[in-house]
Amino acid sequence: MRIKGAIEFEISECTAERVTAEMEIRAEMLNPYGVVNAGAILWLADVTASVLVMGEVEPAAGMQGFPLAINLNANFLGNQGRGRFRAVAVPVKRGKSLSVVRTTVSGAEGKLIAEVTTSHLLSK
Repeated sequence: MRIKGAIEFEISECTAERVTAEMEIRAEMLNPYGVVNAGAILWLADVTASVLVMGEVEPAAGMQGFPLAINLNANFLGNQGRGRFRAVAVPVKRGKSLSVVRTTVSGAEGKLIAEVTTSHLLSK
């Protein structure tokens, strides 16, 4: 059995207090029930949160200070099989080495899809 998928998204807003990302739902993201795989939703939320923690720093292989996710709590509250998802990440706590971010993912007509809280430890 071979399983293949593809996901991508765009950052539409990036400030120190908020990062917004939008992801078009594609057939490659769907599970056998015809809605987006939970992993794709979680990836959108996690990467959006990481962008918030990084701020203006561009990611690079092997970089110091990359915000490694050390804890992730996700509540999946809805789903859909077409259209777009929008993720909005806001800081809960910013520290020198540990940051906590809350990210909401919404779908059609603002329907809440997921609430995700992540804790990020800056790599050394």
